[in-house]
Amino acid sequence: MGQATGELSPSAVRHRLATGRWHRICRGLLRVGDPHAAFHRDQQWWVAVLAAGEDAVLAGLAAAQAAGLRGNWRYEVVDVLVPHGRRAADLLRRLPPGLPAVRVRRTRDLPAEDRQRGHPDRTGMARSLVDAAGWARTDDQAQEILAAGCQQRRATPDEIGVVLERMPRARRRLLIRQTLRDIVGGAEALSEIDLVRLCRRHRLPLPEGQERRRDADGRVRYLDAYWRRWGLHVEVDGGHHMDVRHWAADLRRQNQIWIEGDRILRFTAFDVRRRPDEVAAQLRAALTAAGWRP
Repeated sequence: MGQATGELSPSAVRHRLATGRWHRICRGLLRVGDPHAAFHRDQQWWVAVLAAGEDAVLAGLAAAQAAGLRGNWRYEVVDVLVPHGRRAADLLRRLPPGLPAVRVRRTRDLPAEDRQRGHPDRTGMARSLVDAAGWARTDDQAQEILAAGCQQRRATPDEIGVVLERMPRARRRLLIRQTLRDIVGGAEALSEIDLVRLCRRHRLPLPEGQERRRDADGRVRYLDAYWRRWGLHVEVDGGHHMDVRHWAADLRRQNQIWIEGDRILRFTAFDVRRRPDEVAAQLRAALTAAGWRP
């Protein structure tokens, strides 16, 4: 509303409202166009930040997605950060239907380096990932968000770690730190992180994650987990392996590994997470057959 009256006279603003060219969303916020049209995602973010008042910034998963993080996470709440001395704006209780719930979070830990100008203003990517992981519904979702942020090169583990050190009261702080250590070790997908933790828990040697190899055609391939000393390669299959094209390519790659003399085991991500004892038993048997001794 302040921007409108800064550009136009109050009577001009009232005329546009009276004729239906503009519509009042809630106190202080106006919308141009069809009042019944659904808000698209960018508009939802703008409304949330503007309704929260001065110095508010988009935060958490919404801020990470606004900065380019890809993924199929659904959120029912758009998180907004405001300085600790501010009260949650009364406007939030009068937002129109069709918007996700808006949750205003107060914080004492929002230095200038964690703020980023944008459309709308938001927390920087590393801070957004830390907050999103802390506010996630489950530990698995928290790890998925961190792994995706690093895998998509939106932030490095070091950048996330620097933000985490500034936030001693961050939720899931220990989990975030452990996840970053696993990512630095080469595991960039949640299934690979689960595999590394399974090996630790069952006292198996740790694999080398994301190992680079060239196939018979000279193309660079990445192995999910590789025990170089014992020539054991483990592939953790996610949902994309159900696609027939991926499946055929995986079979060719598996054949090439056998031709070169390595062993290969394949597990589903579900088995790694839900049947860890069976996976550990097969890993132990394969490593032992290759010469490993506990």
